[in-house]
Amino acid sequence: MPSPRLSPRIVILALGACLFPSLLPAITLHVSPSGDDSAPGTAAAPLRTPEGARDQARRFAGREPVEIVFADGTYHLPRTWVLNEDDSGTAAAPITYRAAREGGAVLSGGTPLQLDWKPWRDGIWRARVEPGLELDQLFIDGRARRMARFPNFDPAKPTEPYQGWSPDAFAPSRAARWADPAGGFIHAMHSARWGGYHYRITGKNPDGTIAYEGGWQNNRQMGMHKSFRMVENIFEELDAPGEWFHDRREHWLYFFPPDDVKLATALVEAVRLRHLVEIRGSRERPARHLALRGFVFRHAARTFMDNREPLLRSDWTLYRGGALVVSGAEDITLADSEFDQVGGNAVVVTGYARRVTVRGCHIHDAGASGVVFVGLPSAVRDPLFEYAQTRPIAEVDRTPGPKTDDYPADCVVEDSLIHGIGRVERQASAVQIAMATRITVRDTSIYDCSRAGINIGDGTWGGHLIEGCDVFDTVLETHDHGSFNSWGRDRYWAPKHREHAEKAIQTEPGLPFLDAVETTVIRHSRWRCDHGWDIDLDDGSSNYDIHHNLLLAGGLKLREGYRRRAWNNVIVNNGLHPHVWFVGSRDEFTRNIVMRAHAPVRQPENWGTGIDRNVFTSEADLEKHRASSADAHSVWGDPLFVDPARGDYRVRPGSPALDLGFENFDMDRFGVKKPSLRAIARTPVLPSIKIITAEKSAVPAASVWRGLSLEDVSGPALSAYGASFEAGGVAVISVAADSPHGGTAGLRAGDLIQAINGTPVRSAAQLRAVADAASAPAPTFRILRQQRPLEIGSAPVEPAR
Repeated sequence: MPSPRLSPRIVILALGACLFPSLLPAITLHVSPSGDDSAPGTAAAPLRTPEGARDQARRFAGREPVEIVFADGTYHLPRTWVLNEDDSGTAAAPITYRAAREGGAVLSGGTPLQLDWKPWRDGIWRARVEPGLELDQLFIDGRARRMARFPNFDPAKPTEPYQGWSPDAFAPSRAARWADPAGGFIHAMHSARWGGYHYRITGKNPDGTIAYEGGWQNNRQMGMHKSFRMVENIFEELDAPGEWFHDRREHWLYFFPPDDVKLATALVEAVRLRHLVEIRGSRERPARHLALRGFVFRHAARTFMDNREPLLRSDWTLYRGGALVVSGAEDITLADSEFDQVGGNAVVVTGYARRVTVRGCHIHDAGASGVVFVGLPSAVRDPLFEYAQTRPIAEVDRTPGPKTDDYPADCVVEDSLIHGIGRVERQASAVQIAMATRITVRDTSIYDCSRAGINIGDGTWGGHLIEGCDVFDTVLETHDHGSFNSWGRDRYWAPKHREHAEKAIQTEPGLPFLDAVETTVIRHSRWRCDHGWDIDLDDGSSNYDIHHNLLLAGGLKLREGYRRRAWNNVIVNNGLHPHVWFVGSRDEFTRNIVMRAHAPVRQPENWGTGIDRNVFTSEADLEKHRASSADAHSVWGDPLFVDPARGDYRVRPGSPALDLGFENFDMDRFGVKKPSLRAIARTPVLPSIKIITAEKSAVPAASVWRGLSLEDVSGPALSAYGASFEAGGVAVISVAADSPHGGTAGLRAGDLIQAINGTPVRSAAQLRAVADAASAPAPTFRILRQQRPLEIGSAPVEPAR
């Protein structure tokens, strides 16, 4: 039987599919809020729901390219829309869900409410709602409104905790006004402002105090701040325009409308779902080659009471959920989409995930983090979770790298705008990375963050790239962080880091790199943090290259770690902050332009051997560092910036920096590039600079008292002791053998004295005055040792004369 002849068209299509698979014609399905899921999905007869479109697309998945086009409108999801391995495409036949017009199709986890509003009293209106209504957030005319709260929200206080706080937020005197506070919430900053805590009020105790549960949202359990507290969802606190309260028992919804809201015509929406979309597969059968383009994600519920999983030994806990969750997936693209006022995390990539890309997106006003990449602890060798947990160095697994593949790798956030992060939770970041490798954050503008802009929670497993970013106005409400913040409390590390690991690493130099396997690079980015450091590499952070960056305010902090190399950076009005380094850390700081003296805290002798060939603007600063074996070939002088008033910190011919090998780099390419996002993105305020050419930077003065060598500590230097900036303290530099306050049970070098006989002290002079005035001859010291609070007593001594 002769073979059938193939038509030329079929031959051409087959050949094209082999040579150019991306050119295969796509199956196109149409979706509209006015459609019908029993329709064929044509432009004239569209489908109605995302689930209906998914089910239709599944017929072609993996065999033909499919494009599902969503018409303008709001798609209220009755449940989380799930895409799994059965919905996968291939490299030649991908599956794309997209809005017909960017931003026109809204994926909503809310429900419109049809309400009959009536005036109640004092400017407040109310309406009956259905019994059983679950109401976490209330949107009116597209804006999330605030639960009734105390103190009231003040938008003029962006850097104050919760934009309104009170130490008496739930004191018995305040709670006496509340008939039934059960269901309310307490929000409080961490005692050292390392994030925040959240609690659910369960009622009142017989003595009139508030009963509550919660407080698991921070991995450094040290209790709530004594002052920075706020309560919400309390009926009696409904007293400000824009606030609302839902009375579940009597089925009333109360709202205090501001002048610009007309309730007769207002669109009122209740938020229900925590997750809007999940792309969910497994390592064995991943969801693959799926894209979401041009959508708006809106009306995702808050999740702060579900945030309880500790992340290794960082300060963080996590809720592994958000408006979009990706797990068990490969080759996933989220593009040109907006995440608008979601209550928790916007995007979470968790567990096994490869090549997940977030591109051209606008994420704003999120309750928690913007984009989270987080692996599973089961992928980590020797995982520890609480800060104080340690494992004997002899028992540490010497096998480098991960144990399983259950972590994100080779993922990207690029050309995006992320701002307004941490509107509910104060342990939040625009981009959070933990237990992951080779994550790239590129050409992204980040600002208006309650905490860090970009946070890397641990060294597992490095290889990240941060480039072309513009990160500023961060750490607005928390404390002791940076626009970039990292930890490296990996398997080699312990709180007593020098005692635990330093000697072993001298004989096994590879120990710090068992987890930090690949080098993380931070380059060609602009940073500004006015409430911490521009770049903060905290406890244990190792294996970093930091170069060609512009730092505008807080400088560069390098706490203990190994192999951090910083070169060719411009640090405006600041410099290097080296804290408690290891001996032989192999750190380098070269060919940088700095405008302040280095600010070492508790550094070993000769710590500056890798610090050289920098340009200072003060001769006195430079000479001081040469005493620490630093900056032998560094110079001082005017760096000759091109136009600093306009943000151009390149240097002109004749600059001393050029003689040392400094290279100019572009100063106009930081941040998002997408035209529509760049047009609305803010840029940082540029600092006024003063070239210091003869003035000596202040050096803390040391004093001796009763055999103790003491030094006043304030500001950023307190970070080295794990103290809050507001608390202050006096550092013990050394203890003489005959000091009455030394000995095995007494004070030690490295302690920070914060109080004597119960009286807080901020200076050695104040400590001396309090001690000399005390009637008791044996003072008691409240100290921080290795970041842990202790009470230390001592033997009686004769009063100082």
